[in-house]
Amino acid sequence: MNKKKVLIVDDQNGIRVLLMEVFSSEGYNTFQASNGKTALEIVKRDVPDLVLLDMKIPGMDGLEILKHIKSMNPDIKVIMMTAYGELDMIKEATDMGALMHFTKPFDIDELRQAVNFQLHPRTSGRMVVG
Repeated sequence: MNKKKVLIVDDQNGIRVLLMEVFSSEGYNTFQASNGKTALEIVKRDVPDLVLLDMKIPGMDGLEILKHIKSMNPDIKVIMMTAYGELDMIKEATDMGALMHFTKPFDIDELRQAVNFQLHPRTSGRMVVG
């Protein structure tokens, strides 16, 4: 069975490192990018199943990256992360195909469960206690 691939796009190194650890330990192949250009190169080359995408990235912002990802492959699932309560941007991201968003600082467990649910909808219905 192929391992699902998760791409983490955030300009904050600490967040990328944390999320890489969390999703690697969940058994995913993880990739990381600190900017839009790198993110889109990884999308093209490795075709992730899901992208965790920060809304505020210097240079190309999250909405622009989202638009490119969806034009390259509409099947890639995208969850937005934002440090701001920018409802208009969140609404626009949802209109463009983002599944949901998490506001920083987010609950890492909730994010983990959301990703597991998106990538394994049949198996993650039950709560695993441990």
